[in-house]
Amino acid sequence: MTDTLYALVAFSPIVVAAILLVGLNWPAKKAMPVAFIMTVLIALFQWQMSAARVSASIAQGLIITAAVLWIVFGAILLLNTLKHTGAITVIRNGFTTISDDRRIQAIIIAWCFGSFIEGASGFGTPAAIAAPLLVAIGFPALAAVVVGMMIQSTPVSFGAVGTPIIVGVNKGLDSHAIGQTLTANGSDWATYLQAITTQVSFIHAVIGTLMPLLMAMMLTRFFGKNKSWKEGLAVAPFAIFAGLAFTVPYALTGWLLGPEFPSLLGGLVGIVLVTIAARKGFLVPKTQWDFDDESTWPTHWLGSLKMDLKIQDKPMSMAMAWTPYILLQARQLAPLMTAARESSKTLIGAGFVLVFTIPMVRIFINSGVNGAELVSMPVMTARFAADLVGDGFPALSATIGALGAFIAGSNTVSNMMFSQFQFEVAQTLGASTVVVIALQAVGAAAGNMIAIHNVVAASATVGLLGREGATLRKTILPTLYYLVAAGIIGIILVNILQFADVLTVA
Repeated sequence: MTDTLYALVAFSPIVVAAILLVGLNWPAKKAMPVAFIMTVLIALFQWQMSAARVSASIAQGLIITAAVLWIVFGAILLLNTLKHTGAITVIRNGFTTISDDRRIQAIIIAWCFGSFIEGASGFGTPAAIAAPLLVAIGFPALAAVVVGMMIQSTPVSFGAVGTPIIVGVNKGLDSHAIGQTLTANGSDWATYLQAITTQVSFIHAVIGTLMPLLMAMMLTRFFGKNKSWKEGLAVAPFAIFAGLAFTVPYALTGWLLGPEFPSLLGGLVGIVLVTIAARKGFLVPKTQWDFDDESTWPTHWLGSLKMDLKIQDKPMSMAMAWTPYILLQARQLAPLMTAARESSKTLIGAGFVLVFTIPMVRIFINSGVNGAELVSMPVMTARFAADLVGDGFPALSATIGALGAFIAGSNTVSNMMFSQFQFEVAQTLGASTVVVIALQAVGAAAGNMIAIHNVVAASATVGLLGREGATLRKTILPTLYYLVAAGIIGIILVNILQFADVLTVA
């Protein structure tokens, strides 16, 4: 069998999953077991992985699943705690007093607050936190999940205090071999990693500045009464300001301080500046925009999460209402018994899907050790893609990163899978390894917007399980924007400006 056929076989479970989810509108709980079984069969009979290695990969995946479910449980528990204490009512009123415009609310909650949460926690937490909060203030569940998933882009490369770079890229490259070359050229590994960090932050800043505007346009086009892109475009001055309020400090932090703090500080600065601007009416459109009456919403927009937004007899202060979010960062949230029971029930549906999805990913990643003497499935598919485009590879680098994130649901894992491959291809083509690896990291961040188990996790928090395909059909649009823009930047930097590595790696 040729490498081309091997690549197509390796990729077939992902194609089948996409067809079932997006094309046939199957729920993930039915589509992902099919993809998992296909992956196991391919691993055993085509890649000739040992049964022991496949079993170990499944076990590894289940351990990771438990960690992911713990994050989801915390997000659901937080929302149920807020609901049962009445805190959600106070938070809702706090956001609506800033602005009644749903476009502004989405930008503040999803873009600013979500980016800050991503910088602190990562691993899908922002969407799982922002989506139910948006539902609580009156957004349709599907709209909340779509907007929540769009957070999984610009801030993700530096999420969880820089984990995708510090762990993903750092551990995904052959630091020993590359380090020797760097030393011979009078440099070192830390400088090289910082050069990649700087490129990642600047590429993201250029593309990400328009993400708040795209959020607003997605809301008005798919969830507005008039189905209008123009109504979203009307908030452009404020949305671009909100984008810059995050991306400018984000890029400067990546350049000057490294990978740990860009999303965290960018989100914090963004929250302050954008909230003040909204309160003062700075660049806010004169005409407010809202959803049509809830009675007109299609049933597929609605989830099972319901919020009683009546003011309690003894309302709490705003500071007390926000306390659970502060405690979330310290992992010290003490649950109410009722909230815990409700959260556990919601978790069961998400857990069933993830039990198949993440072990499938681990089999993919671990398939490099096999009796057929083949490279791993992800590398096989990436090589096939690279061979198709030749010198146009920089246009595809981000897409390969997104493919890894789509498979694994993680920027960090995608970087670990493909960073060395991207490095080798860049050297073969004589292109900047720094730029190409940066494009990998940027694309891997964008791929989180369509990562299946991230969609499942966010959907679970608003009671929208079983409708993941509807979300994916919408989040593919901002993902394509991100990848096309990254590809254009890659071609400009590598082929037109012929950007050279800050470090010469022979």
